[in-house]
Amino acid sequence: MRRPIVMLSAMTAGLALASATVLAQAAWTDRGPVYESDVRQRADQAEAERAERRKSYGPVVYPKFMQGGDRPDIKPAEPPIVYFDRNEEVGSIIIDTQERKLYYVLPGKKAYEYPISVGRDGFTWTGTERISRIAAWPSWTPPPEMHQRVKGLTITVTGGLKNPQGARALYLGNTIYRIHGTNNDRTVGRANSSGCFRLTNEHVVHLAGIAKVGTKVKVLQTYAGGVSQSAPLSSLFSFGSDDEPATAPAKTKRKAPVAKKPTSVPAKKVAAE
Repeated sequence: MRRPIVMLSAMTAGLALASATVLAQAAWTDRGPVYESDVRQRADQAEAERAERRKSYGPVVYPKFMQGGDRPDIKPAEPPIVYFDRNEEVGSIIIDTQERKLYYVLPGKKAYEYPISVGRDGFTWTGTERISRIAAWPSWTPPPEMHQRVKGLTITVTGGLKNPQGARALYLGNTIYRIHGTNNDRTVGRANSSGCFRLTNEHVVHLAGIAKVGTKVKVLQTYAGGVSQSAPLSSLFSFGSDDEPATAPAKTKRKAPVAKKPTSVPAKKVAAE
């Protein structure tokens, strides 16, 4: 009897290992599986190599005032919907800097999931803010701290395709940080900003269309809850909303009938024969 039990245990372990491997795969190519960790590692390595090359370049001198260029009509792109394993405040925004994801919370433990870029080493932060302003094709005025790091940086850039803020900007409280778009989609998904959070222009237009001034934004190093790409099995057997438990309809009181006064009918005159 031991041999079948051992074989069953080995098969179970093999299935678990195979499941874990599938979950870690980002895609399949002709050469085999592509893993998300490998993609991120190559992107970080390429960014580090570019940073080393930039050190050998001479200083770039920008004009004091720059025109941002064209402002095309960017169509919003809806991101995928994911599922939480616990309730979050509907209409709020959660940013997971480690996973480089931004979640806009929807009813029913669901959320829109946007890939973002986050602050590089030394420029990360956590905390809770509220959206204080939403601007289309915002201008950009680098803060004094950035002028100290980058000599010759422009004073102001008007909104447009040449502006690094992209098509929309959602300002976070009274801070210098924003959730904004970018005109270089390759920067999304990396840790290369000065503390702001970048989305593609199509995604930031979508987010700016559903978020409001006053929306709560929680910036976390790691989101403590579970996030799944597919609906949990429990939702397949529930017939009501998880957030709003079903209640019995309220009983309406019947009013007592009101006695009606008899109406006097005038006697009919009988015609004499």
